[in-house]
Amino acid sequence: MDLRQQLEIIQKAIQYATQGCELAKSWLLSPAAWSQFAILIAAYLLAVFLTRKLRPFAARLLTPQAEQQNIFAKARRFVLIFTPLFLPLLAYGLTGLGESVTRSILASGEVIAFGKRVFLFLAACTLVDRITKDRLLKLLGKFVLVPMAACHAVGLLEFAANLDMMVFPLGNLSFALLFLVRFAVLGGIIFWFGRWSNDQSSSFIAKQEEMRPATRELASKTAEIVIFCAAFLVLMNIMGISLTSLAVLGGAIGVGLGFGLQKTASNFISGVILLLEGRATIGDYVELDGGEAGTIVKITARVAILETYDGRWIVVPNEDFITTRVVYHSDSGSANRYEAPFSASYDTDINLVPDIVEKAVSKHPEVLAEPFRRDCGQRSFGHSGVNFAVEFWVNGIDHRLHNFTSDVLFIVWNALKENGIEIPYLQRIVELKGEIRTRAT
Repeated sequence: MDLRQQLEIIQKAIQYATQGCELAKSWLLSPAAWSQFAILIAAYLLAVFLTRKLRPFAARLLTPQAEQQNIFAKARRFVLIFTPLFLPLLAYGLTGLGESVTRSILASGEVIAFGKRVFLFLAACTLVDRITKDRLLKLLGKFVLVPMAACHAVGLLEFAANLDMMVFPLGNLSFALLFLVRFAVLGGIIFWFGRWSNDQSSSFIAKQEEMRPATRELASKTAEIVIFCAAFLVLMNIMGISLTSLAVLGGAIGVGLGFGLQKTASNFISGVILLLEGRATIGDYVELDGGEAGTIVKITARVAILETYDGRWIVVPNEDFITTRVVYHSDSGSANRYEAPFSASYDTDINLVPDIVEKAVSKHPEVLAEPFRRDCGQRSFGHSGVNFAVEFWVNGIDHRLHNFTSDVLFIVWNALKENGIEIPYLQRIVELKGEIRTRAT
């Protein structure tokens, strides 16, 4: 860092401070300055009066009904956010009119011009404190926008431009402080806009119910990649950075990542394959090769997240869905077959059991009549009774969230009881051979 340049900046700072003191003295002793102060106060009071009248009207005009979610309603809600800027911007506009009048009559307007810049500074503070909610934009506004507006208010914006003289060397490269500030500000704004655009596109794609879940997820990820790549290219173009200069550095980084992040790259490519094929979709109930089972609730570029019946999340690399055995128990809208076993006593007329059980099971609201009807049949002759099983189809998975088999077994129990059919318990016949001897007392 060049010390001579630093000394020059300090000298200019002292020079600006001296000029500011002389200007303040001249304002205090000038009748024209006092008239401009009066115009500033009048402009501010008029801005307060107009704001009290306009803000309720703007709120009624811009507030849509709660159920409206179209693009026009969202635009109205977005504009409504900026109503706190009414007061400083109205004061700024009215002060500008006063400045043009004073310059034409008094041939002087430095005081009122200073007041106009102060109102612009207040608008910047209002924007950062009351309107901006994003953390990155609030950080940039607090440490970049507000200080720049303050420098502009006191006439030191030219001094802030001297930050370009402060150069930081980095090997064969060097960066000016002003360049880094511009890069941070523009990058924050562009990527904030890119994130907002990505949120809007993801919301729009999620509402396309005619698309398969996997297609919606793929479209959302594609839109995200395109938006942020475009944001990066726009930022590089605005900052004047040639992409060819980054080619060598990008190639070196790519080789390093290729060796160090092979698994990450493999999982990313596997995730793209899964989305293209539509093999794994959100809402599917899957069982992994290791025995874990759960419902797919989210698919990212690297992993899939399964939610078990007890609320735990299992993070599964996308590569496992390609290279290992995965059992898919369902797909969107598919029916699944289950079987509920039971027994009947040997004293029962077994010809009556299938009809009784099938009619009872058909009353369950979740049991389907199509594509296959419930079917009760004999399985075997057991030790204690005749073994039956009733097959039924439902839309869903039979786990602890939906105990279809348990419901059907309750129905079978009640139906057999109502028709006098006994469900046997385990019986054993013990035959003793030989003489039973008793011990003499």
